[in-house]
Amino acid sequence: MATIPVPAPEAQVSISPFGRVLGVLFSPGKTFEDIVRKPSWMLPIVLTTILSIAVSFSIDQRINWREFMSQQIEKSPRAAQMSAEQKQQQIEGGAKFSPAFTYGIGLLGPILGALVVSLVMWGAYSLLGGASTNFGTAFSITSHAFLTGLISSPLFILILYLKPYGTADLENPIAANLAAFLPDESAKWLVALCKSFDIFTFWTLILLAIGFAAVNPKKLKGSKTYTIAFGVWAAFVACRVGWAFIFS
Repeated sequence: MATIPVPAPEAQVSISPFGRVLGVLFSPGKTFEDIVRKPSWMLPIVLTTILSIAVSFSIDQRINWREFMSQQIEKSPRAAQMSAEQKQQQIEGGAKFSPAFTYGIGLLGPILGALVVSLVMWGAYSLLGGASTNFGTAFSITSHAFLTGLISSPLFILILYLKPYGTADLENPIAANLAAFLPDESAKWLVALCKSFDIFTFWTLILLAIGFAAVNPKKLKGSKTYTIAFGVWAAFVACRVGWAFIFS
C-alpha cells in the first residue's frame, strides 16, 4: 500500500521590525510570540532614543534653566541655610550644566533604562515564574514594551510647546498619574506614591507581562505573569516612597 504523505507544518511568517513596532501597541499577544521566536531590539531602541533626544531638545528650548534651578534650590531643605551668594552660585552652575545633562539623559536614558529593567524582569520571571530564557530575549521584550514612549514622548513635547515658556512641570510633565490631583503643599512621599500610579507605567507593565508570558505560556498562565510584573513595580514603589519619606 502506498503511504499517504503527511504535510509538513507551515512555517510561521515572521513579523517585520516595523510591524512589531505597531503590533506591540495594538496586537501585543501575537507580536510578543514572534519576538520570543526571533528576538530583536535595535529598532525599538533607536526609535525611543530619537524621541528621547527630541524631548531633551524641546526641554532645552522651553525651560528657563536659571529660574528652574532657583525653584529647585528653594524646595531643598538646605535652602534656609544657604546665603544669597551661595544660591546664586548654584543657580549659575546648574543653568550651565543642565542642558548637557539633559541631552546626556536623552541619548543614554532609553538603552540604560531598558537594560536595567530587562535584568530585573529577567531575574524575577526566572526565579518566580520559571520562565527560562536568555538575556537577549528579555532585552528584546523590554525594549519593545518601552515603545509606549511613542505616545508619551510626543505628548510631552506638545505640552512643552503649548504651555507658556518656562512654565512646564518637569517633575510631572504629562500628569497622567494621581499626583496631578494633589495640592502643591503635599508631602513628598505622597507625591512619590501617587506619581507611581501612572497610565503609561501601567501600560508598559502590562506589555512586559504579556511579553514574558510568551516565553513560557504553560508556566505563566492567567494572572501569574501580571502578578510578577506588578509585584516588581510594587517593590520599586516602596523603595521610592521610603526614600522620599526619609529625605523629605
